[in-house]
Amino acid sequence: MALASTTLPTKSGLSLWCPSSPSLARRFPARFSPIGSRIASRGLVTASFANENREFVIVGGGNAAGYAARTFVENGMADGRLCIVTKEAYAPYERPALTKAYLFPPEKKPARLPGFHTCVGGGGERQTPDWYKEKGIEVIYEDPVTGANFEKQTLTTDTGKQLKYGSLIIATGCTASRFPDKIGGNLPGVHYIREVADADSLIASLGKAKKVVIVGGGYIGMEVAAAAVAWNLDTTIVFPEDQLLQRLFTPSLAQKYEELYRQNGVKFVKGASINNLEAGSDGRVSAVKLADGSTIEADTVVIGIGAKPAIGPFETLAMNKSIGGIQVDGLFRTSTPGIFAIGDVAAFPLKIYDRMTRVEHVDHARRSAQHCVKSLLTAHTDTYDYLPYFYSRVFEYEGSPRKVWWQFFGDNVGETVEVGNFDPKIATFWIESGRLKGVLVESGSPEEFQLLPKLARSQPLVDKAKLASASSVEEALEIAQAALQS
Repeated sequence: MALASTTLPTKSGLSLWCPSSPSLARRFPARFSPIGSRIASRGLVTASFANENREFVIVGGGNAAGYAARTFVENGMADGRLCIVTKEAYAPYERPALTKAYLFPPEKKPARLPGFHTCVGGGGERQTPDWYKEKGIEVIYEDPVTGANFEKQTLTTDTGKQLKYGSLIIATGCTASRFPDKIGGNLPGVHYIREVADADSLIASLGKAKKVVIVGGGYIGMEVAAAAVAWNLDTTIVFPEDQLLQRLFTPSLAQKYEELYRQNGVKFVKGASINNLEAGSDGRVSAVKLADGSTIEADTVVIGIGAKPAIGPFETLAMNKSIGGIQVDGLFRTSTPGIFAIGDVAAFPLKIYDRMTRVEHVDHARRSAQHCVKSLLTAHTDTYDYLPYFYSRVFEYEGSPRKVWWQFFGDNVGETVEVGNFDPKIATFWIESGRLKGVLVESGSPEEFQLLPKLARSQPLVDKAKLASASSVEEALEIAQAALQS
């Protein structure tokens, strides 16, 4: 005989199964059951929830979700307990690849899934969809969460599924900032990159393109432009600032990178504002019109002008209005009990510099996920102590005359000292009140890159004049390293 059943949520996120067959109800009347009595008096009978794993639910399927899943597994708390809900069709992957090796042309060995599923970027196991199944982790694909009821601890997805959670981790990341439709922001041939589907669409355009215009002089702009060079395309970068990557690079460093890009055929239009994107007779983008009235021909346009936190249905949580994102403490707890936020979407206390911040970077996504889950599952109560870290790798495709990889750790405040001539390497040091606050090295050795976070975290007193007189990057780093021991 088939039995109808009702699944009842509890505050822990677990479920209680109760029979609702008429015959069983007669044999076990509600007055003899404490649970049945509460159901009868409160009217709590509800339909089953769509997720089987309800103790922990992660909303979002990016880097942070993948590393959080690994940490649940490491603590023996994933199997039958953890559910991930994502709008994407893929298991979590290392998102930085989308603007780097993923965009290489077919003959230059582009990256493809399953090659860069998390957690390969952090030296861990490749977590394919089968990995999640083997670990007992439930993943709901292509169905973003669109509603949340924090009092009832329930979520609603785009397809109408009702999900139950005990503890909720928000790992929704960011969405790309877009041009308005009225100025051509959604014309065919205009691209934004956040997901695999976005990158696939851009690759399809690059395969037919002749003239590419990239709007934005930050990480996305620099990485996409380098990839476009591999396709042998006429490539122009347009941005309103007077230099590349203004929020990090010094003017001198930016000038050297700009010259490298020019040597690879990339053109720059600096200090320019976009008026609108123009369409051709076929409806596709055909030109970028600047505020000064001039136009740049383009059959493919990539917009890389930043991103904003993907708050979605969680806007009623406490937000940080100055830097954006969901406000959390040093354990990634929101002000609502049982709800956490990690990765790009979280505004968290940056302990080392005693300020609130929000970091859009894969390193923070990984570390925040691990710290949050350890805090949730164990007696781990240490405040998250993140050291800002940024890096980029460009021109790494097969046949490139020079592969570029730089790393930065710390805070870019104070005066700067630049050492090296960019051929083959260069270093920039940021010094405030005599202390080394940040350091960037281009084309460093593994040992040199390993030294950088030690310098930035220790903030040693350094002799600026001695550092400036160094004849090479190697000598400068030796001087800085000696300062650690003094």
